[in-house]
Amino acid sequence: MWQRNRRAAQTMELPRPFSAEALVEALAERRGRPIEILTAPLSAPAPCGLLVATDRADYIVCTADTTALHRQHILLHEVAHLLCGHDRLAPSEAASVPLLLPGFSAEFVRRVLGRTVYSQPQEQEAELLASLILRRALREDASGSGGVPPCERAGSLIGVRTAVPE
Repeated sequence: MWQRNRRAAQTMELPRPFSAEALVEALAERRGRPIEILTAPLSAPAPCGLLVATDRADYIVCTADTTALHRQHILLHEVAHLLCGHDRLAPSEAASVPLLLPGFSAEFVRRVLGRTVYSQPQEQEAELLASLILRRALREDASGSGGVPPCERAGSLIGVRTAVPE
């Protein structure tokens, strides 16, 4: 799993400058189907994010009350589920859709991926790939920064503009 995910993270095309939203857009274009990012007031014991794959589109649902950095990681984690093919699993979890997303019917939704237990192999794989993608993005943005100070580069990755003294 480590080698496969390392290769995937090293060979995939990343947007520059990097943002999770731009990666979602590029993946949707490459797959030829929309991926919509939705925000919802998810709270424990619900997961912080989840992937809903329907016949029409894929939806990444992200908790509303979180930081920019955590939101980025949630998006990358759910993107990793798509990249790993976890959206093509048997639809055994469709019955939980009305509880998590009252606006979606169980018949309409093919699969729901949203876990709270990181011991599951698919969750470990998605978490690893998300971390490897972010690691590569940080490294590439830092190496191609064109003289932008490190604190400003770091802030841009999490959606924060940092004032740099001159």
